[in-house]
Amino acid sequence: MRGDAVLVADTGAILALLDGDDRHHAAVKKLFAADPDTWVLPWAILPEVDYLVHRTLGPRAERLWLTDLASGAFAVEWGRADDLARARTLNDKYDALEIGFVDAVVMGIAERLGADIVTLDLRHFGAVRLKHAPRLLPRDGGIPARRRGAR
Repeated sequence: MRGDAVLVADTGAILALLDGDDRHHAAVKKLFAADPDTWVLPWAILPEVDYLVHRTLGPRAERLWLTDLASGAFAVEWGRADDLARARTLNDKYDALEIGFVDAVVMGIAERLGADIVTLDLRHFGAVRLKHAPRLLPRDGGIPARRRGAR
């Protein structure tokens, strides 16, 4: 990954990027096209994306997704042990929201990296307050400017 800006993507954002018929596809594609090297996929979303791509877009799309993933088209953040602890803390703190493990890992990794988050899940991501107050894209608009110290 090059540059200082980091965008952590959640499952729904990746699905919208891959699905040309998704109503958010154009906005997410514009963000990705602006600087794909800034995108980071947390390890926890990978099985979820794979399952949903296969189920909603079919086996051909799944093969293309896996090819892109294996070829390095997306940077993967494999995480650290403290990401799991932070995910647990977020799940406990926001118990009533039922954010779940995957979203909590995405949030924890974004927090650790000081990253903005590409998400369509405003119910969960919009309600949780992270230490660094990330922008939620595409909701918060624009293409992120490169930031010093983001990673």
